Parts: sequence; structure tokens; C-alpha cells
Amino acid sequence: MTPLKRNPPNRRFTCITYPEAGAMGLTGDWRIFRPVVDKEKCTGCQICWMYCPDTAITMDENNKPVFNLEYCKGCMICETNCPVKAISRVRETEAEAAVEK
Repeated sequence: MTPLKRNPPNRRFTCITYPEAGAMGLTGDWRIFRPVVDKEKCTGCQICWMYCPDTAITMDENNKPVFNLEYCKGCMICETNCPVKAISRVRETEAEAAVEK
């Protein structure tokens, strides 16, 4: 695994790593739901980043989550743990249809 290059501000995590393709390749292609963040509602608390079991979340320059959909399995733990409910779920088929329009 590739070591994390940038820790979030004011946090010191030493065992966090970026995701890598597993033995079966990328892991995000079989999910049913995908997370969507409301950046207006998001406070930048980074709880979603801390709880993501796939390390599929990074933080942008405004301290808002960015989802790596190649590795996100759609477990929605980020949605469950968001204290301000800024993360919601959308069916993968609906998200793909919206992108195609």
C-alpha cells in the first residue's frame, strides 16, 4: 500500500494508506449506492474520512470530502456517521443516467 502523503490538519494518523487495486482489481464497480456530498451542508469535520473502511475519501482544499469511486464499495458508513447529514446516497444506476444526460 502507498503511505498517505497528507494528513488532515490537526490530526496525526500514522497507519492510514491510500487504496490500491486488490487481487481482483478495482473494487468500486459492484456497489449499489454511491455517496454524494452536499458541500454547502458539510462542515469539514472529516468524520467521514476517518470512518471510511476503504480509505476511498480524501479531503479537498476546502476540507470537503472527495470520493474515489474506483474503490468506494458503497457501504455508506460515511453517510451513517456524518453528524450534519451532508452525505446522502444515490442508486448507482441513477447516478450513471444523470452523468449521461
